[in-house]
Amino acid sequence: MYSERVMDHFNNPRNMGEVEDYNAEGTVGNAKCGDIMRITMRIEDEVIQDVKFKTFGCGAAVATSSMATELVKGKPVEEALKLTNSAVVEALEGLPPVKVHCSVLAEEAVKAAIEDYRKRTQ
Repeated sequence: MYSERVMDHFNNPRNMGEVEDYNAEGTVGNAKCGDIMRITMRIEDEVIQDVKFKTFGCGAAVATSSMATELVKGKPVEEALKLTNSAVVEALEGLPPVKVHCSVLAEEAVKAAIEDYRKRTQ
């Protein structure tokens, strides 16, 4: 049902927790399934220096959060804004169709954190 990569990110999530002294935070949820994702970032000179997540949800929600943080860490903000849920699914080597919404939440959480950063720095 799940790829080895999904199981690896579920069993050994990367970047779990909260960034100390974060200057960007995004929290999103899906009322239908109950998943909630919170991503914190420290952005300096328009580059994501650190990123961490806390997720309340199923294994796919944890895995997509973990993968999304891996995909944007160290990247310029403009590049991170181009992250798509499809890229998260592809990096995880697929998700069951009923779990694709988790990748959408991961994309939305990254973008919400960057939007928060922009509001804070304007």
